[in-house]
Amino acid sequence: MSPRTKSKAEGKISVGEVRKRNQAADLRTLNIISKTAEGIYTTISKRRKPDLKLPVRSLGNISYSLKKGYFEIGSQKKIRTLSVNTVKTFAQSLRMMSLSKELVETNDFATKRDVYYQSKNWAEAGFQEQTESDAVMDDIEALFSVDEVNREQLRFVPDEHGGAVAGELAVLDPDLESGEIERIDCTRFGSGAYSIPSSVEHLSFETRAEFVLVVETGGMFQRLQNHKFWKTANCILVSMGGVPTRATRRFIRRLSDEMKIPVYAFVDCDPYGICNIYRTLKVGSGNAAHINRFFCVPHCRFLGVTPQDIVDYKLPTHPLKDVDIKRAKDAIKNDPFFQSQSTWMKSLQQMLKMGVRAEQQALAKWGLNYVIEKYLPEKLSKVERFLP
Repeated sequence: MSPRTKSKAEGKISVGEVRKRNQAADLRTLNIISKTAEGIYTTISKRRKPDLKLPVRSLGNISYSLKKGYFEIGSQKKIRTLSVNTVKTFAQSLRMMSLSKELVETNDFATKRDVYYQSKNWAEAGFQEQTESDAVMDDIEALFSVDEVNREQLRFVPDEHGGAVAGELAVLDPDLESGEIERIDCTRFGSGAYSIPSSVEHLSFETRAEFVLVVETGGMFQRLQNHKFWKTANCILVSMGGVPTRATRRFIRRLSDEMKIPVYAFVDCDPYGICNIYRTLKVGSGNAAHINRFFCVPHCRFLGVTPQDIVDYKLPTHPLKDVDIKRAKDAIKNDPFFQSQSTWMKSLQQMLKMGVRAEQQALAKWGLNYVIEKYLPEKLSKVERFLP
């Protein structure tokens, strides 16, 4: 029975299932680390130079996959062979892999800053600057991403916090110390909300919601939360707070994949909201193509605010700035995602032709709760018209 089938039928997942799933994921991570280390050890034992094959992360090795729906890294690899010139970086890579293994085994985690300071105990393999340790960590993540393991599964977590969540969702979160599973009901936060942790790999979900609505601004999220829009619409609300963090994107992706729920984006109608926030959420970015497979949400669709909404709802607007015009023109000319979607090309050209942008809050022209009482119900009744 699939997780979504279980959710529809029972709405719950057992504590035993959560523990079993997390243990299996950790065991798989440990096995992949050990297999890589054993390969290096075996090569050295045969008196040969070991190497690490890392995916090339340059733009020349990145393409947009229409089938998968995100920017993905190509097959080009750079080989880091142990030599006099690479011995320090090679040793640092191995020490970082060893630290990751220790973190998984002890059920702990480390931030990038933690790792930098940990290296002060690595003698000559220590990092002089955090930029050095960040670069090696990115290489390690790229190395293991080939085996479907991301940085959070290696227990290296970002410093940044995630977004906020409210609505018809229960999050099952294992306590780091006791191992007990905490069941967090996202309908029970009053006027507040559940804060997405920096790593979400260990979480499990229960929900009967029909869709996830991701919202750009904290103010709009708060309005929808205070009036319990999630209850009348039977949905889950997620506040992105601008370009969503890794944790927020992964949280939404896992909800989309595991609960089989549609994801709809509600952002400002401007080139930044469309070409940066929405695009990053849906297809990822070229600079981080090696992790897009984990963090983008290919099935996400764009609810609004669209350029046509400005016309249909007679919204107050602001003139496009030079940076807005440049961003929209760049997307039309150079971005393979937008170029692959004729409806997006028409919408961006419509925005440029109108020369204006509109914020989500512009809907307040018709009343503070117009967005809840009129705009969202009307839009959600015609999901087939959402932009891809």
